[in-house]
Amino acid sequence: MGSMKRLALLFSCSAALVCAADLPSVHTVYVLKMGGGLDQHLASALTSGHVFQIVTDPKLADAVFTDHIGENLLLTMEEIWPTPEDPKVAAERAEKEKKKKEEQPPADDVSAFMGDTVNKLDNPALKSTFGRGKGTVFLVDAKSRQVVWSTYQQQKSGGSKDMDRTATDIVSRLKKDLKGK
Repeated sequence: MGSMKRLALLFSCSAALVCAADLPSVHTVYVLKMGGGLDQHLASALTSGHVFQIVTDPKLADAVFTDHIGENLLLTMEEIWPTPEDPKVAAERAEKEKKKKEEQPPADDVSAFMGDTVNKLDNPALKSTFGRGKGTVFLVDAKSRQVVWSTYQQQKSGGSKDMDRTATDIVSRLKKDLKGK
């Protein structure tokens, strides 16, 4: 019986964590660049539909709209909203950097100026199309990095009228989901 209570407690705690990043808690959004200029049409439709306040500074956003998820999105979000570093880890890193500076060779040492000569490849995740699906739009919570809402809306063409219709359909689905909760 004790294990059942622990299991129930675990599920209730998990549910609370999932609800921490929910759709109704989003008020301000930043729209990342999307394929075919959908970002511009979506920002316009969200604004005219009075769904969310669109911000031009991503640091002020509760969430971000994107048409892709994966490593590239995480890197972008980490650049905008850096994960706070544990003070203990920060102190250890600062100590290592201090020791490294103290151990540097004298300025007349030629190898000190040559730098790292190892071939370094770009991060392949940045060029990956993983997570980029034509027609899928995600709303990702800025702090938790959780997808709080998504929809799929097939685009017939890349024309301006079709993009506008797609953005309007996305906003209609979003309004419907906001009313349902």
